[in-house]
Amino acid sequence: MTPSTPPQAVRQALQRLVVGQDLSVDQAYDAAAEIMRGESSDAQIGGLLTALRVKGETVDEIRGFVTAMRHRAIRLVAPSETVDPCGTGGDGRGTFNVSTTVAFVAAAAGCPIAKHGNRSVSSNCGSADLLEHLGVDPSPDPQAAADQLREHGLCFLYAPRFHAAARHAATARREIGVRSIFNLVGPMTNPAGCRRQLMGVFDAQWCAPVARVLQELGSDHCLVVHSEDGLDEISIAAPTHVAELRDGRVTSRTLDPRELGFELQPLDPILGGEMEKNAALTLSVLEGSAGPARDIVLLNAAATLYVGGISESIEAGVAAAADAVDSGRARQMLRTFQQESRDRDVRAA
Repeated sequence: MTPSTPPQAVRQALQRLVVGQDLSVDQAYDAAAEIMRGESSDAQIGGLLTALRVKGETVDEIRGFVTAMRHRAIRLVAPSETVDPCGTGGDGRGTFNVSTTVAFVAAAAGCPIAKHGNRSVSSNCGSADLLEHLGVDPSPDPQAAADQLREHGLCFLYAPRFHAAARHAATARREIGVRSIFNLVGPMTNPAGCRRQLMGVFDAQWCAPVARVLQELGSDHCLVVHSEDGLDEISIAAPTHVAELRDGRVTSRTLDPRELGFELQPLDPILGGEMEKNAALTLSVLEGSAGPARDIVLLNAAATLYVGGISESIEAGVAAAADAVDSGRARQMLRTFQQESRDRDVRAA
């Protein structure tokens, strides 16, 4: 794929899609690049995203979009073992911010974490909204984020700060009002170039295709998950479909929380809503309270530690995650970020 794109790439792609033809990697790349240079109208963008959705996005099309976005992102240098626990969102179940809470727990257990996120689109409280409510700066500049990752083993990467070019698609995405290829692409465009991921998707049909995209892009170890009860997380209420990329191969399996020592539990206690409720659930977990919120965080933190190479298995990761919480290290990690945010506010005043 060359960085230069022919004119009218979106229009040419749309002409193929409306007759049911797939795009090659290069054609998808060219269309995405044209969008992100601001050379396409909202009508063209909306038409392209809708046509892709109706036809069904392919591995090549997703790969082309991911590569175009990666080429235009502000990059952050990170250790090769850095992990991003991030989902597509849009599962419609309304759980609290599990992956953001996982970030504090996994980092406290010794796994470098570069958590990619945004403000809410499909719920009342996105990862950036939660962090802000907790008194943590959700959008540090690239240098500050790099310093945090180096010093604490954790940073938060606010997507609009690192992917400014994606703003050209924002209006069309909002106006068509349906999931698009960008929902799948977002978690695969971490500015830290994470080659290890725990990635939740909004439908089980995407587990294996997304894992294949990550395989073709050279990722090292990833779990792509969707639970049978509809979560883009590993669930405590039902088995979870998992596509695992490891050693260059993609395999699929079902993960049952009962096999990891957890009883199946209802989702109601972990449903979020307004920021106050989501923040209360996160704090309860970090402070060591028992219950379903703790269990779903431990499960997903364990998977994060596994793909990060901290634990040899998800089973072993559960114990390591629990120790990070019960020792107080996860709560202290939050306090550290809260204090740094207060200090920056004082300096800026």
